[in-house]
Amino acid sequence: MAPQGKVYRGSVKDFQGFDANQDAEALYNAMKGFGSDKEAILDLITSRSNRQRVEICQAYKSLYGKDLIADLKYELTGKFERLIVSLMRPPAYGDAKEIKDAISVRGGHPPGAPLRAPQPTPGLMGLCLCPQGVGTDEKCLIEILASRTNQEIHDLVAAYKDAYERDLEADIVGDTSGHFKKMLVVLLQGAREEDDVVSEDLVEQDAKDLLEAGELKWGTDEAQFIYILGRRSRQHLRLVFDEYLKIAGKPIERSIRGELSGDFEKLMLAVVKCIRSKAEYFAERLYKAMKGLGTRDNTLIRIMVSRSEIDMLDIREVFRTKYEKSLYNMIKEDTSGEYKKALLKLCGGDDDAAGEFFPEAAQVAYRMWELSAVKVELRGTVQPAGDFNDDGDAQVLRKAMKGLGTDEGAIIEVVTKRSNAQRQQILKAYKAHYGRDLMADLKSELSGSLAKLILGLMLTPPQYDAKQLRKAVEGAGTDESVLIEIMATRNNQEIRAINEAYQEAYHKSLEDDLSSDTSGHFKRILVSLALGNRDEGPENLTQAQEDAKVVAETLKLADVSSNDSSDSLETRFLSILCTRSYPHLRRVFQEFIKMTNHDVEHAIKKRMSGDVRDAFVAIVRSVKNKPAFFADKLYKSMKGAGTDERTLTRIMISRSEIDLFNIRGEFIDLFDKSLHHMIEKDTSGDYRKALLALCGGED
Repeated sequence: MAPQGKVYRGSVKDFQGFDANQDAEALYNAMKGFGSDKEAILDLITSRSNRQRVEICQAYKSLYGKDLIADLKYELTGKFERLIVSLMRPPAYGDAKEIKDAISVRGGHPPGAPLRAPQPTPGLMGLCLCPQGVGTDEKCLIEILASRTNQEIHDLVAAYKDAYERDLEADIVGDTSGHFKKMLVVLLQGAREEDDVVSEDLVEQDAKDLLEAGELKWGTDEAQFIYILGRRSRQHLRLVFDEYLKIAGKPIERSIRGELSGDFEKLMLAVVKCIRSKAEYFAERLYKAMKGLGTRDNTLIRIMVSRSEIDMLDIREVFRTKYEKSLYNMIKEDTSGEYKKALLKLCGGDDDAAGEFFPEAAQVAYRMWELSAVKVELRGTVQPAGDFNDDGDAQVLRKAMKGLGTDEGAIIEVVTKRSNAQRQQILKAYKAHYGRDLMADLKSELSGSLAKLILGLMLTPPQYDAKQLRKAVEGAGTDESVLIEIMATRNNQEIRAINEAYQEAYHKSLEDDLSSDTSGHFKRILVSLALGNRDEGPENLTQAQEDAKVVAETLKLADVSSNDSSDSLETRFLSILCTRSYPHLRRVFQEFIKMTNHDVEHAIKKRMSGDVRDAFVAIVRSVKNKPAFFADKLYKSMKGAGTDERTLTRIMISRSEIDLFNIRGEFIDLFDKSLHHMIEKDTSGDYRKALLALCGGED
């Protein structure tokens, strides 16, 4: 149950009117005779707390002289049996068995032999049916040891000794190696500092030491990472991570990926994730256990059992916020039978139906807005070429297109390795040298996706954006996603340049075309953004609090409502999101969380729909983390069957000299795979070569 003074965040609670003898009798009746009443078993066990289940085991032994876990193992089968039996073990003994199953112990306890049961509750461990010496499940070790508190670690070590008559540290040392082993041993001590009083000087020193141990060092000082991440308190480390972002210009996770490797890297990343938010860590683990083909049932069972009386409500809400679907529904889609019914009982409810937003998710969202305020250097992947010679490049391009066939490789090499300003010089040199239009020649020699990419790179950024906007509004139908992507992410200077380029190319104003091709609130949003009049000043706290109130009232989350009409509120809401500066909006959205316990993005998704919702969400995401917004768009353009080459091409061109390097970092942070790898896997031929050249490297 929850510690004194803390709100209980588990999904399973003590059953009111509990009677251990009565429950033991009910389970006995459910298993006697021919067949078992699995529904009765799962209903009873999933609705009792672990403490009550332990009492049921004792009562069962007293009443019938039998081991309840042994009977459950005999009567049940498969994943359902594993889940129910796992629920019957005390948490420390559950962790001990998971780790015992995860490591390949040489010698020692014979496979299949009975284990010593914890003395107060005989039979709780059951039999160890896993084969020994079949390799180590490092992911299980990492999950348990990176996420448990000092007390939970101490209880685990004692339970392992009691159940297996072995020393856990000795077994882990014998089954792992290198820095991975060293960090596991540090975590096994359960000696993390727990003082909430944090020294600012020590925070700064630790952040500096981590930077010098990795990014600033030839090679990596792993011992420094182990000492700081393995010993310092959680509150201290959260501040260290914030300070590290300020001085390194990148999150600590990205440095760990760059400096460490293998299981050691995975362990350190898990530690960092658990320091930031255990609920977010477990939500991610659960999502990965169920996404794609097949289900990692061991992981699913372990987490649903171990967190059901700790923080399952928080995990559920973080899950829904991060993955835009409820944990309940994902379990429902991915499992079946009694196994599914039992998991859904442990889950405790469907958040898509409940519509609640829990404190842990609000805290995570608030921290994300704090991090978004930290200035990070934006870097493109395409830089001006050294020793640039526009006439020489013009000659290379002419040669590549002259005669029979086209040397696409030479064209890619020149165009993708020059800045846009240099490409404009090449256009002029080509015209002066050959009296020909380079764009026309490229268009006649290239085709398909490669042609669109190369020709797009030869336009200036405002010309390219103007052309994309024109394509989005001309002809039958409107591509609202393109309008939103460009208009919601460009700064004032870029918007004004786009307006000029649009007028010059199409002899009409962008505003007129947007107005004639869209309607309602969506039109008002686009027209407002097209003015390029967003404030560029700092935050104003008093105004931010007023703005947050308007946002809350518009989204129907305020405790008290103003006398403003609905239309007036919507107009003010639109004005706030479309005209306030980014620093100010970050403060507005933080005040909104404090005021409502909701994240603004989640609230917009819940209470709005269609293009208006998508436009406001794009603005919010752009304010929060523009590179992450584009990383998400790139991922969605390539995931699943088929590739959205228009989106892929558009973003790779438009961000290549602005923040594509940062987008690469966000991509691997969000999706655990590099942008380079995904492009390589999802595209082909010369188009792939050109995209990879723009990408600029493998992460």
